[in-house]
Amino acid sequence: MNSPLTATDTPSGSSWEELVTVALLGTERRTLPGTAPGREAPGALLDAAAVQTVRRRAGLRPGRAAARPERAAEDPRPALPRPAARRLAMLLTDRPGTGSGGRRGTAPDLMELLPQWLALANERGFAAPPELLPSLLDAARGRTDLRPAALTFAGPRALWLARLNPDWRFALRATPGGGAALPGIGEPERTRQLWQEGLFAERVALLAAIRARDAAAARELLATTWATERAEDRLMFLDSLRTGLSAADEPFLEQALADRSRNVRATAAELLSALPSSALAGRMADRAGSCVAVDHTGRGPTIVVEAPHACDAGMERDGVVAKAPGGRGERSWWLGQLVEAAPLATWSRRLGRRTPEEIVALPVADDWQGELHAAWCRAAVRQRDPSWSKALLGSPSAPEAGGPGAVSLAERAKLLGTLGSAERAEWVAGFIAVHGLSEAFQLLGVCGVPWAGPLGRAVVDALNIARDAGSYPWSFSGVMGLAERCLDPSEAVRLDALTAVPDEPENASPGAGEYWAESFQRLVGTLRLRATMRLELDGAPMGVVGSGSQPSAGW
Repeated sequence: MNSPLTATDTPSGSSWEELVTVALLGTERRTLPGTAPGREAPGALLDAAAVQTVRRRAGLRPGRAAARPERAAEDPRPALPRPAARRLAMLLTDRPGTGSGGRRGTAPDLMELLPQWLALANERGFAAPPELLPSLLDAARGRTDLRPAALTFAGPRALWLARLNPDWRFALRATPGGGAALPGIGEPERTRQLWQEGLFAERVALLAAIRARDAAAARELLATTWATERAEDRLMFLDSLRTGLSAADEPFLEQALADRSRNVRATAAELLSALPSSALAGRMADRAGSCVAVDHTGRGPTIVVEAPHACDAGMERDGVVAKAPGGRGERSWWLGQLVEAAPLATWSRRLGRRTPEEIVALPVADDWQGELHAAWCRAAVRQRDPSWSKALLGSPSAPEAGGPGAVSLAERAKLLGTLGSAERAEWVAGFIAVHGLSEAFQLLGVCGVPWAGPLGRAVVDALNIARDAGSYPWSFSGVMGLAERCLDPSEAVRLDALTAVPDEPENASPGAGEYWAESFQRLVGTLRLRATMRLELDGAPMGVVGSGSQPSAGW
């Protein structure tokens, strides 16, 4: 590295630091030594600064050249087809902006298509073009959601670049060992060394990788240092057991119920409650079952609830939090935790061998229905039970589209997440057909991409209805954005008729028709661009790419 000579004084006898001080204070308040205040002082300061600047630049000694970096590792994956490489360059250089009034215009938002492009390129096993790696890393630096797919696509050369540029160090942090390969199955010594000496992020990544391929080996590795780990580290390590959770993990988790950290105990209890055959699940079933029963003395069967009157030490050990949040009654707080942790199979046995649909249809006495059904919702999500989820969701055409236990859109979205992709799409399509799009945004986010045909058609039909009604178009911009990324490209043909500016109803928002036309033009353009990008990645001849043909699925 070059360095200045040690001489620090200018010919006028002033150091560089003194010149800077005089410049900051101003020559009216301070002048250089030997310079009188007045009109000549600013010129004298500039002259002295010029002399010192030249001196500092000229007085540099040549430094020793840095060692040449090692060559980047070779990437054995096949190169992108040339049209796909050009498309990637366009995606990475796009800088979306808004026009006047915040309108997006008709041009597709290319950066929003980058995640899908990366997913498909990784699926096909292509290597990133070396000349685009800096732009790709810059994009991933600004968007954390891009990082996993971007780093997979970038490959080993991205790690080589990240060691040379501090702005891209996130790539090293995301890779165990700072870019080194994880120890293999036959490398126990490397595994032990990384586990005992690695950074926390490296150890988490190592444990997750081992858990994915050998659940028992990961649990045994964690047990070797469990007693000496910090509480916050134990919590993160314990969370890795969610992958491949099985009855074999029960003894370890039972021991964690006695942990000195409340958060660790709560996580261990949650994991055990997701194992219906665990001893904790059995204890919770007994407690919850004693609180809920069916009363046959009235006109019809009714669920009656007797919430716990105290939270004993056994309940606390099994993960029940004794102190209720502000605004919650203690008894209802304890009841919710017991029901949430009890195996859902408990209730058919306890409540007369009824099905989930029959159970949630029963009336609940004394205003306990909301608390009881909300706890069943949480249990269905935790235990990934589709039969209970469907019962709690109810019919999508029901008033307010709310099933017996679906007290919020967030809960409905979680319940939908336990269903298969086709069932999920069918339910949301039915919801939209009856209730429109105003409440559907959160539900659309849990549906698989591309949207199934019935769901895509329901979204398009609802947008068309809103357009014809003269609805305020900006309130549907979120759904439009989702449709651009999730609608099947084959739907572009159906949308062509909606790209014209419609006649505006009498009570429509001023300019709404033009905005709707722009939105549909952008949607159609984006769908066709997605179809073209897929063909480019598949290596289709340019004549096919430009033919306007649409794949029936994909993105």
